[in-house]
Amino acid sequence: MLDIIVIVVYLSGTVALGTWLGRNQQNSRDYFVANRSLPWWAVMFSIVAAETSALTFISVPGLAFVGNFGFLQVCLGYIVGRFVVAYVLLPRYFQGELVTAYALLETRFGLGARRFTSIVFMATRAMADSVRVFASAIPIALIIGPSMPKQWVMPAAILLLGVLTIVYTYRGGMRAVVWTELLQAGVYATGGISAIVLLGQSVDGGWTTILDSARAADKLRMFDFYLGLDRPHTIWAGVIGGAFLTMASHGADQTIVQRMLSARSLKDAQRAIIGSGIAVLVLMTLFLTVGIGLWTYFNGAQFNSPDTIFPTFIFQRMPHGLVGLLVASILAATMSTHSGAINSLAATTTHDIYLPLTGHGADESRTFRMGRWFALGWGVVLTVGALLFPEGRTPVVVIGLSIASFTQGALLGAFFLGMANRRANQRDVILGMSVGILTMAGVVFAKPLVAAYPSLASLLGPFANVAWPWYVLIGLTITMTTGSLSSLTHASPPSPTR
Repeated sequence: MLDIIVIVVYLSGTVALGTWLGRNQQNSRDYFVANRSLPWWAVMFSIVAAETSALTFISVPGLAFVGNFGFLQVCLGYIVGRFVVAYVLLPRYFQGELVTAYALLETRFGLGARRFTSIVFMATRAMADSVRVFASAIPIALIIGPSMPKQWVMPAAILLLGVLTIVYTYRGGMRAVVWTELLQAGVYATGGISAIVLLGQSVDGGWTTILDSARAADKLRMFDFYLGLDRPHTIWAGVIGGAFLTMASHGADQTIVQRMLSARSLKDAQRAIIGSGIAVLVLMTLFLTVGIGLWTYFNGAQFNSPDTIFPTFIFQRMPHGLVGLLVASILAATMSTHSGAINSLAATTTHDIYLPLTGHGADESRTFRMGRWFALGWGVVLTVGALLFPEGRTPVVVIGLSIASFTQGALLGAFFLGMANRRANQRDVILGMSVGILTMAGVVFAKPLVAAYPSLASLLGPFANVAWPWYVLIGLTITMTTGSLSSLTHASPPSPTR
């Protein structure tokens, strides 16, 4: 009963806080980028919360439980990629009064390129955030499971999350997103530290035994210098693939770019993005350490899904009250991240699709109203997407990152093509992105297609086992190569377009 009270109070408080923070919004600029008034440290923790959220809390411990510390190699790449974003892309975003990242592509290529990239972003973000909502519904399902038929447990949990998020997203705007995410990041980091302490108390010999057992099982190994492309957690896939993944997710994905555009200045945005990389490395280390503790605590037992391991420990071992706080923080973190995704989807719909089609001004009251209606619609879409997501044995953090990598290489390729190739025009960039996305569809689905149709092995075999950290780099290379070759079929423009 104590846990339920804590959950209800916490969630009610979060919804109330988000609604209160959005009380004085006057226009779409305030709604979508908080009138560029947020301090860098708040933006930094918001980026961390958006990037990690429930996927980290629930799924990352499972990576160490079934594997080792190899995921940290990807985190090193995250830091490298952030420096590129900070000093190559961010200065261009802050040159104008931009609300979306894709407005920059209109300046370079034209309105068609802006619309195309916005649509690609919206499709990808809708799929990826549906996975996030599904992941965060797992602990709710564990709570309400005994009280209802099994087939209704996950749908009920997902609907609860979706409805609560939609309630305050409609009112809150980006200011509410950032400040509530700051609160959530602190709470679930506290949850990770609490788990470390409790695991030490739950295992005979404490962390000395845990570390000795993990070392003997090779679970503390971080670096893997294997040269193949089929393993996701190698130093090459991590540093190179992870760097390009971050360039795409933090430099070409509106969800993160929008947070940086809410900072007071370019320098503040640069501090926020680089600082967030270090914070993510620390946070991932914390939750991977929880994973090896869980491996010792459960004696390496088998679970139906790696994503149920940490929630099971929470309910079995943590004291009442703290359980409620942690479950509430998982839910509220997802609500806040989910809200940020809805807000960014609404921003791209409003500024990249609606305004160019209607000719209305960004500061008109009707634009503000339409932005909120678009937010409401996207909230429904993401909730329905989570309801349709099938539960499986693959950690949802891997699924989420794989989906993000699916099209982000093409998105990043569009920006890099515009900067690196003066000949390229709108036709070239759209063709390059289209070929890049279609090729990545073959890469991503190669393994199931070969399994279903063995005759395709000769065609798709080389791609069947390519690991997800390489997706962005492959998509980027194909997009830029195709766009550059296409640019050779027409005359060079008379002067560089900026």
